Amino acid sequence: MNDILQILNSFRTELEEIKISLDKITKPVPCHLAGTWLDSQEVLLLLHISKRSLQKLRDSRTLPFSRINGKFYYKVADIQELLEKNYSRTFGNEHVKTSKNSIQ
Repeated sequence: MNDILQILNSFRTELEEIKISLDKITKPVPCHLAGTWLDSQEVLLLLHISKRSLQKLRDSRTLPFSRINGKFYYKVADIQELLEKNYSRTFGNEHVKTSKNSIQ
């Protein structure tokens, strides 16, 4: 009987650990886009792009910005809009041409 109680206590402890882990996983992650404005470094990290790519977005007027003393700032809403405009549900294989000799 004592062995059964030890097994049940061990099982209970493991369940509590699993619950704690699940709570951590399902806990909402703080949004990186919580502020109104982001500087260039924050945008680079958020979008995983290079400085040159961000400059191209500015130069092509794809991403609006504000410049203060040589430092660039971007509205979170503009970044979200850019992401929404470029959102695609297609996967690369729909645009790939298949040759006559390819295996399907």
